[in-house]
Amino acid sequence: MSTRDPLTRRHVVFRGRVQGVGFRWTAKETADSLGLAGWARNLRDGSVEAEVEGTPDALDAFERRMRTGCPSARVDEIVSAASAVKNEKSFRII
Repeated sequence: MSTRDPLTRRHVVFRGRVQGVGFRWTAKETADSLGLAGWARNLRDGSVEAEVEGTPDALDAFERRMRTGCPSARVDEIVSAASAVKNEKSFRII
């Protein structure tokens, strides 16, 4: 990774119909295809929380793809904020 594309991390919450529809698995497949690391998990309120780490362009692409990438899901809102880089090596579902 060059200094032009620094490693960054985002905390992202997806709201809508995102549990019980394969959304976290789609997040993993999408993250893997973009070379991103981090994790995704269900929250008690029915949303899915993720922390994703990679280049800013790849993180933008992840959020765009997750809006419509899981055919069974409906994403009503994405809340995203910067987070501290943790230098993770893979993406996992927790």
